[in-house]
Amino acid sequence: MREIKLGGLAPRIPPNEVVMFARGLAMMADAGLPVLDCFRVLTEQTDNQAFERVIRDVARNVAEGTCLAAALEKHPKVFDLMFIKMVAAGETGGVLPELLRRVALFIEKSVKAKQRIKAGMVYPAAITGVATVTVGILLVYVIPVFAEVYADLGQTLPTPTRLTIGLSQWLREYFHLLIVGLSSSLLGARATYRTARGRAVLDRWVLGVPVLGEVARAVGVARFAHNMAALLGAGITAVDSLSITAGTLGNKSMENAVLYTRDRLKEGETLARPLVASQVFPSMVCHMIAVGENTGALDKVLRNVASFYEEEVDRSVAQLNALMEPAIMVVLGVVLGAIVVSMYLPIFQIGNLVQ
Repeated sequence: MREIKLGGLAPRIPPNEVVMFARGLAMMADAGLPVLDCFRVLTEQTDNQAFERVIRDVARNVAEGTCLAAALEKHPKVFDLMFIKMVAAGETGGVLPELLRRVALFIEKSVKAKQRIKAGMVYPAAITGVATVTVGILLVYVIPVFAEVYADLGQTLPTPTRLTIGLSQWLREYFHLLIVGLSSSLLGARATYRTARGRAVLDRWVLGVPVLGEVARAVGVARFAHNMAALLGAGITAVDSLSITAGTLGNKSMENAVLYTRDRLKEGETLARPLVASQVFPSMVCHMIAVGENTGALDKVLRNVASFYEEEVDRSVAQLNALMEPAIMVVLGVVLGAIVVSMYLPIFQIGNLVQ
């Protein structure tokens, strides 16, 4: 669940607020506290004014006779479709506290997974940023000093030196064009990614990238398995579970595969076969789902798959870091080494002439 913003300059509502709301409501409902009293306590406990307004509005709707799921549905930026469906299933089946605890656990796991991935990317991103700034400073401020010195010597410079000085001059004169070009490329990529077709193409390409694709696939499979297990365990039909889960995977290619599976399921097909045909989900996952369908223990199998792939996310991120860090250092060493050597070549030539 992403952090959201409630219009204008209102403060953000982080996922941990929603987790505390779900856990608190479950605990008080288990204790037999009237629902309106639960909302009063939850309102007093939160320090987030925007979320306080949301809780008050939900309480007002419930007091007017609206069921809890319908009241939550009026705030889709705070409570996503899965949250609402789980609450609806809990109200219908009389197991609301248990399902609230499940959805709180799901949100916590999703947040932790994102934090692990972000934490793994901090060091490579920092090295890349420092390297870019260092190379920029050398080209913009240091190389021109060497260029002036060599110009006074009046000698023909080696080709690498001329190329480095030319790159420095171009960067100083056309830096604004470089910024415009990079900004335009990023905006173009962002606009393309916002289209359904563009996002599907880019996300499928990401899945094919070594190591990075493994991370994206592991994240998507973990979310799929965890969401499906929770929804099926709550008594929600497989078709509705697939519809809800599809939008939570973070990868359009995998989302399309799940929606394709949903459509085939409506036609009487099993769950595993369309997933195999999509060639997006790992074969092991598809085989385990087939076993779960045959044994009638699909939600249990999916929980095991989710646990396995949550560990796989950690392993893939660690592997990605292990490959990225030395690769970045090698590239940085080659670039800086090439700049330094190219600028000292004329000095070496002068030394040879003197001898």
